[in-house]
Amino acid sequence: MASATTAAGAAATGGGMDHDMSAMMGKGGLCKISMLWNWNVINTCFISKHWQITSRGMFAGSCIGIILLVIALEALRRLSKEYDRFLIKQHTAKFRDASSSAPIALAAKPAKSESVTSQEAARPAGVAMPPLRPSVLQQAIRALLHVAQFAVAYFVMLLAMYYNGYFIICIFIGAYIGSFVFHWEPLTAG
Repeated sequence: MASATTAAGAAATGGGMDHDMSAMMGKGGLCKISMLWNWNVINTCFISKHWQITSRGMFAGSCIGIILLVIALEALRRLSKEYDRFLIKQHTAKFRDASSSAPIALAAKPAKSESVTSQEAARPAGVAMPPLRPSVLQQAIRALLHVAQFAVAYFVMLLAMYYNGYFIICIFIGAYIGSFVFHWEPLTAG
């Protein structure tokens, strides 16, 4: 215990630890936390003292987890886009149904009444579709998707702030795989 106290005291004063902040005690002893570029593996801690890497297998599992986390972030981004497309498609279909029933209503009017209401006269044949205003429930779902993206992205940013080269490479790998899988969609001009 005396050596741990001495090491913690050295870390607090900045002596002997070479830019590491190692005063935090984890389950395997001292946690190495560096705020400079590093390639630390064993006894490094991330986010909290409970996420202390005690073996190479645990580090490999953390790297795989980070890759999957960034892939999940890309999936959330795609899900958000697809939900917006779904809402627009639903709105377009509703507007198309409403505008296609309008000429039928005009034709069904009795012959003796040839007058057309001001709304019918004001609407030209090629009327523009009104903008979509999501309902409260639809907007709540959109906001929930946004906050999920925000939370995952913030967590990934916190992991990147440890400047661990392996974790940063894993973030890039996850972004590449996630983009490859979830952003592979038809491109349209205009």
